Amino acid sequence: MSSKTEVEHGFLEKRFELEEHGTDVKTEVLAGITTFMTMAYILAVNPLILADAGMDVGGVFTATALSAVIATLVMAFYANYPFGLAPGMGLNAFFAYTVVLGMGYSWQFALTAVLIEGIIFIVLSFFKVREAIFDCIPINLKHAVSVGIGLFIALIGLSNVGLVVQGEGVILDLGNLKSPEVLLALIGLIIMGVLLAKKVKGALLIGILATTIIGIPMGVTQLPEAGGIISLPPSLKHVAFQFEWGHIFTLDMVVVVFTFLFVDIFDTIGTLTGVASKANMLDEEGKLPRVSEALMSDAVGTLSGACLGTSTVTTFVESASGVAEGGRTGLTALTTAGMFAISLFFAPLFIMVPSSATAPALILVGLFMMSPIKEVDLDDFTEAIPAFLTILMMPMAYSIAEGIVFGIVSYVILKTLTGKWKEVSPVTYILALIFILKEFL
Repeated sequence: MSSKTEVEHGFLEKRFELEEHGTDVKTEVLAGITTFMTMAYILAVNPLILADAGMDVGGVFTATALSAVIATLVMAFYANYPFGLAPGMGLNAFFAYTVVLGMGYSWQFALTAVLIEGIIFIVLSFFKVREAIFDCIPINLKHAVSVGIGLFIALIGLSNVGLVVQGEGVILDLGNLKSPEVLLALIGLIIMGVLLAKKVKGALLIGILATTIIGIPMGVTQLPEAGGIISLPPSLKHVAFQFEWGHIFTLDMVVVVFTFLFVDIFDTIGTLTGVASKANMLDEEGKLPRVSEALMSDAVGTLSGACLGTSTVTTFVESASGVAEGGRTGLTALTTAGMFAISLFFAPLFIMVPSSATAPALILVGLFMMSPIKEVDLDDFTEAIPAFLTILMMPMAYSIAEGIVFGIVSYVILKTLTGKWKEVSPVTYILALIFILKEFL
């Protein structure tokens, strides 16, 4: 190793406290690339969804990548955690299909709601309101959130590639196993499984790349057009700072902003809880050190994303793939941010990775996220039932937030009715009341 490389590694070791976290530069970089590879689909999907709301596809692509870079850099340097951020799925669908196409408002109205949400988030983070919500979640539920997210991630992987599909008369049905996309995903699952069994470093990333290559002769991986690999980022001029102030004091704006806030708060808290639990980042009290900094990262991301021209930015559950590869510090996030920055100029190359290549990684990450189930107290039913409902409802309701709602409400009710109300914090009671009011009023 050259002296220059040693100096660079020494700086990274010191800046991100790698030795203290039991990791090294190579592990963190591989983890960051893996996180990006499992998140990269957002570069293709987010512009298509927001285009349905009337937004410029190219501008949204650039806004998606830049907002991911900004938010993930804040996570890297301010929070020093291995989490990637980008405009979130579900939130972009609410933006396009509910606010714009359903309620009939312009996409500028929806973008203004996202801006207001980002400002409120920063205020809530500054006063540590979101930290209080994170801390009030009981430790057994935090472990359950990890397991529930694992099943949720696996379901995303299965449905993305068509291994499971919407059935008639049942919730889910088995997909067409003869389709090239499903066959490629199964091949990828075998490749990654063998690599993991042999303890190969970077197994998921190698598996994604190998599966992508195998998909070329199968017709699943679509190669970029000749000379189309490198290009300048599309202009932001049609989407950046396009706000509409005429309806900010209407009831509809309040409802839209509240919905954005609710889903994002509990998706983010759920993701941080689950992934941190899996990575053993929680302290003895079940708290996440520097959680305020982590939550501030997606607040800054949402605010910058709205200014650039995209929907709410949030911490991605796919960050678990990087953690599974050994990522433990902000160097993983820095690498992910760097990959998003590079993607601005190599969009066709990154977008060519098919869902059949990333789906096996998400399925196996679901397996990795299951281990905290061993920490859940299954003998005390006032702990076990809320934990079980949390785990069950995340994949069934296709929502991290709804899993937390069922877990918290059932926890409070069971503890109260069995005389164990003193075990519930006042903040948890308030949270349960808000959840109940939201669902029934």
